Amino acid sequence: MSKLVLLRHGQSLANKVNEYTGWSDSPLTEYGIKQAHEAGKLLLKQQLEFTDIHTSVLVRAIKTSNIVLDELHQSYIPIHKTWRLNERHYGSLRGWNKDDTRKIFGVEQVALWRRSYYAVPPKLEFPDRDRRYANLPDSSLPLAESLAMATDRIVPYWIDSIAPKLLTDKNQLVVAHGSTVRAMIKFIEQISDKDIDGVEVANGEPIIYTFDDKLNLQDKQIITH
Repeated sequence: MSKLVLLRHGQSLANKVNEYTGWSDSPLTEYGIKQAHEAGKLLLKQQLEFTDIHTSVLVRAIKTSNIVLDELHQSYIPIHKTWRLNERHYGSLRGWNKDDTRKIFGVEQVALWRRSYYAVPPKLEFPDRDRRYANLPDSSLPLAESLAMATDRIVPYWIDSIAPKLLTDKNQLVVAHGSTVRAMIKFIEQISDKDIDGVEVANGEPIIYTFDDKLNLQDKQIITH
C-alpha cells in the first residue's frame, strides 16, 4: 500500500482579498503560514514518511511545502518543482477582484469560468515571459486555461513522476493549488466533467489517498483535526 497526499497551499494574499491569481505570485498571509504549519502537524500525527514532495514553481506553494516538511522533520527529502503543477492560468482575469468580475460579466459567466471543466477565461494577448519558463516552448505557455487544459498538463507529470513511485510503495506528497488539486482529484477519482463543478478544495487541508500495489484507489481521507 502506498499513500498520496494532496495539499492546497495556505491562504495567499490573493485568496484573502478575493483576487484571481493564476500563474502570478502571491505571498502567503500570516494565516496562510499558520495553515501550512497546521497541515504539517496534522500529517505528522499520521506518521507518514515521504520519499518525495512535488510542487509548482509558484512561491505560495513552495513556501507551504517548506513549512510542511519542516513540521514533518523531513526537510531532507527531494523537492520537485514543476510548472505542470502551477495553478490554472486565469488569463486576463488575474489581478481582478472576483466580485468585480461578477458585476461586469455576470454571475453565470463567472461561475462558468471558475467552476466548469471546459470554459476558458478571457485570454492574455501575450504569454508570460519569466525565467521560470525560459526553457519551455511557446506552445506550453497558456494565454488562459480551462480546468480541462490544466488537467492535460498535469496528467503527464502524474504518469511520469508520481505514479511510478507510488507503484513501488513510496509515499508521495503534492503541494499545489486549488484548481490543480481539483484536476488531480478528478483524475484519481474518475469524477465526471459535470460533477467536478461541485468539488471544493480548502487551503491547508491534507487529502490522503491509499492505493494498492496496482494503483487502485482503496481509501480517501481529508484530515482537518
